[in-house]
Amino acid sequence: MTNPLLDFSSLPLFDRITPADVEPAITQLLEKADVALAQVTQEDFPADWVHISKVLDTATEQLGRAWGAVSHLQSVADTPELRAAYNAQLPKVTEFWTRLGANEALYAKYKAIRPDSLNPEQNHARTLALRNFVLSGAELTGTAKERFAAIQERQAEISQLFSEHVLDATDAWSMFITDAQTAGIPDDVLQTAQTLAQAEGKSGYKLTLKMPCYLPVMQYAHSSSVRENMYRGYATRASELSEQAQFDNSALLVEILQLREEEAQLLGYDNHAQVSLASKMAESPEHVVGFLRDLAARAKPYAVNDLAEMRQFAAEHLHLPDPQAWDWTFVGEKLKQARYAFSDLEVKAYFTAPKVLQGLFKIVETLFEVAIRQDQAPVWHPGVSFYRIERQGQLVGQFYLDPGARQGKRGGAWMDDVRARWLRPDTGQLQTPVAHLVCNFAEGINGQPPLLTHDDVITLFHECGHGLHHMLTQVNERDVSGISGVEWDAVELPSQFMENFCWEWSVLKHMTSHVETGEPLPRALFDKMLAAKNFQSGLQTLRQIEFSLLDMYLHSLPAKNIRVLDVLNQVRQEVAVMHPPAFNRMPHSFSHIFAGGYAAGYYSYKWAEVLSADAYAAFEETSAADGQHSVETGRRYRSAILEAGGSRPAMASFKAFRGREPSLDALLRHQGMAHQS
Repeated sequence: MTNPLLDFSSLPLFDRITPADVEPAITQLLEKADVALAQVTQEDFPADWVHISKVLDTATEQLGRAWGAVSHLQSVADTPELRAAYNAQLPKVTEFWTRLGANEALYAKYKAIRPDSLNPEQNHARTLALRNFVLSGAELTGTAKERFAAIQERQAEISQLFSEHVLDATDAWSMFITDAQTAGIPDDVLQTAQTLAQAEGKSGYKLTLKMPCYLPVMQYAHSSSVRENMYRGYATRASELSEQAQFDNSALLVEILQLREEEAQLLGYDNHAQVSLASKMAESPEHVVGFLRDLAARAKPYAVNDLAEMRQFAAEHLHLPDPQAWDWTFVGEKLKQARYAFSDLEVKAYFTAPKVLQGLFKIVETLFEVAIRQDQAPVWHPGVSFYRIERQGQLVGQFYLDPGARQGKRGGAWMDDVRARWLRPDTGQLQTPVAHLVCNFAEGINGQPPLLTHDDVITLFHECGHGLHHMLTQVNERDVSGISGVEWDAVELPSQFMENFCWEWSVLKHMTSHVETGEPLPRALFDKMLAAKNFQSGLQTLRQIEFSLLDMYLHSLPAKNIRVLDVLNQVRQEVAVMHPPAFNRMPHSFSHIFAGGYAAGYYSYKWAEVLSADAYAAFEETSAADGQHSVETGRRYRSAILEAGGSRPAMASFKAFRGREPSLDALLRHQGMAHQS
């Protein structure tokens, strides 16, 4: 049998890839990519886009696809053997990409390509490539270049370690409770917890820090001590205060920040924040901080009010005169139930996973004039499904959906590309895009389908928005098709845009079916949800701003003597109205910025929310009285934003759709924070 990682004839052979395949495949693909790089950088090789692409890009694309499959499996089906195989190859793969990005001869070839020989997509891809060469150290020489490469390798290694520590610390923590402590905890959570305890030969219930367990316990458990234990476990994960000292990220945090600063200074910048923003829409760290402070000033009065209401409610109705950090989620849920007369549990019974998917596909099909069909592909777990998207009978793209939380799968939700749309220079054939949509929802129990919270539904729509951006592109140049080449602070626009549909009656009535009766969501319950939509939006906005400012400050302050927790406290003094206990170690599991590509970029969630709220307002302005959306607006959005991918600056795409620059008004209105006139 040939190595499954070396088969590029179709989709990845996820059901056949083993840890033993990784080293031989990656070694062979690296050798092939090295030969290609040597060939295109020879003096007599033509400085021609298509010639270079045919030799180099086809080789590096195969390396990227194989390594992508290994990385993906390591995220969704981690085993000690796979992790060891992945980590053994990580330095070699990092070294190759670093060397490629900093190759002076290749940089010179790209500079020598005549712009008038290129189409607009290729021209934009070349512009981005030249900028990336500079940011990858192509203009560095001698010891500076060597040091730059060493930093890249060390960063890859310790970011991976950071991520492993968070996963392992989350997986390792558990607590057992007895019947006497279960009051308030939802039945489905308890059934799962009881099954976990029985699997270890123990009585009672095993609670874990996985989201489908952690969040409902914090929302509903009556026992303050159970909530406190869970909160401490979660808030001290991967820190020096956790029970598993071997997963402490304290030293890694500081080293990552110091390496990023050193790298920035080698490139001639003051700090990493400046490097990060060189390829984003925002102009400077000061510009971002100004934007965040402006938003914080608008949100703070609403947040102060949110907190005061919770304090009063806790004292009057819950006998909690002085709520602690582990009480707030519980208090908030109880206040929401009291004020709006419904609970998330009641809503959850209507959101069965199959029906939600059906509703999601229906809105996508209607808005973007496509058809989504079940499809076949090798998968890594029985819970994974595979779909194809067609327009007028033609294949547009395909995607894997992996919805369930399980051991060995990292937390959170994400979209990742398997391959990009590309008019291949080697075969002349059009390659269609393929994506992964990954979530972490609770599994179904007692033979019932999985039930999603409304927040889960929003998460699914969010990741689908990213997927559509990747799959509906009509760009033929790989480096700017789909999400490639899109500024990082605009990349959340299509994902956050899709979230809005989770709040529309005309959409929700098609995607709900009570798990026992099959009845759709009652209109009265939907109206209560809608009334509660902006419940505590002031507090939620400040929380996101707190994370965003922390990220921006950590990457713009001198790293030499940086004390991460002091910076966090400084941020909280500035914007927060809620202050967690001193033992809280949020930064130690802040994988977005220490292991996930959002370094000095976390603000982009808020930034893109402005873009997405304004884009959605165009649909509000053109929808019919019965809530039906204008297909014409959907077509304009598809063509200006989704199909254009990264082939032009994000602002140009936004203006092509909206006819103007974005405004903050729609966001404040959608979140219930607009000034009342």
